[in-house]
Amino acid sequence: MSASTQPAVRRVYFFLVLTTFFWGGSFLFTKIGVATVPPQIFVLTRFALASVIMLLVCARRLKLLTTATLYRGSIVGIALGLTNLSFVFGIQGTSISRAGILNNLFVLFIPLVTKIIWHDRIGRVNIVGIVLAVVGIALLAGSGGAGFNRGDLLSTFCAFMIACHIITVSKVLKDDDVYLVTLVQFTTVTIIAGAASLLLPLPAFTFTATAAQSIIYCAVFPTVFCFTLQNIYQRYVTPTRAGLIYTLDPVWSLIAGFFVLGERLNSLEWVGCGIIFLAVLLPLLFRLSQESRLCNSAVALFSKYFTTLYRSPRL
Repeated sequence: MSASTQPAVRRVYFFLVLTTFFWGGSFLFTKIGVATVPPQIFVLTRFALASVIMLLVCARRLKLLTTATLYRGSIVGIALGLTNLSFVFGIQGTSISRAGILNNLFVLFIPLVTKIIWHDRIGRVNIVGIVLAVVGIALLAGSGGAGFNRGDLLSTFCAFMIACHIITVSKVLKDDDVYLVTLVQFTTVTIIAGAASLLLPLPAFTFTATAAQSIIYCAVFPTVFCFTLQNIYQRYVTPTRAGLIYTLDPVWSLIAGFFVLGERLNSLEWVGCGIIFLAVLLPLLFRLSQESRLCNSAVALFSKYFTTLYRSPRL
């Protein structure tokens, strides 16, 4: 894509920040929804609606759907399905403030997974981040109230699955049509949630208007809308800068939990959440610093080369 067709930098950052706002909102609306609807039913209806919307968007592209896209999209969809099931069950069992912070641990799980499977180097900064994260989790576990409960554990597992989903996208997807592969992913999640609804015990429940509104919000904004914005605009920033922007997710969930749900953290929980947030932010800031140094070195090298070329005697 030529420079003339690239969106302005401010536009890119605006829409990426907007995605974090809607993703942060999904914590609030999921918490409200699962108060009356079982988590697996919430995921089922959310992604069924998202699949229908994507099917309408992709109607003219369906003839381009290949077996390879179905296969690769299904693999990524399995990771996305486990991510969303653990997300809703985690939200059901803990505050959205804690869940938002714990979900951000995916930044640290990515180097761990790539180290185990592909023997990639973790790096000292990532190790420091992991140690800080363990300290933060230990503080949450030792805090008053429920301590580190089942919802916190599932939210931490959700962070692991987010990392697996991101890695799977990078390792599995090729030059597939973005919209078609997204449709396959959403459909796969719907099937997984449907299976979970059949296999797991379902308590008696009622679809309230509030639950329906929560499902519609989560299907339209954090799912269809945000996936589309991410696919369009993330290509114009480095993964590190995108990661820094995405750390805003728990900020929005903390704000929503405080003002809408009246959630309050005690001093030990605040310290634990702060340390976990620092654990995530530290490796990202280090990588951003490395990117800036490499960029400055490249600019200086090219500047020196062209200056020497300009000053050289003419033949």
